[in-house]
Amino acid sequence: MVRIWAKIMTENKLQKDIIYEAAGIYNPAEFYLHVQEICHKMDIPSPVVLKTHVHNYTVFNTCLFLSRDFVESVSFEKLILENAQE
Repeated sequence: MVRIWAKIMTENKLQKDIIYEAAGIYNPAEFYLHVQEICHKMDIPSPVVLKTHVHNYTVFNTCLFLSRDFVESVSFEKLILENAQE
């Protein structure tokens, strides 16, 4: 099971968070699909996902999207995704 803790932060304060769950095992090739679903559930635009983001999540279990990673303007500073596996 894939479990990702998604957090929206502004001025180092938590604005909103969710735990995203998907069936199956984590596959780096499907990371963008997980990000899309997380953003849909949080009602925010999807960021541009680069190889660096996938690598950071796969290797370090965390990934950071800054406001500049979004094509549309957003009202927060960062979106942080963390592996929430038990």
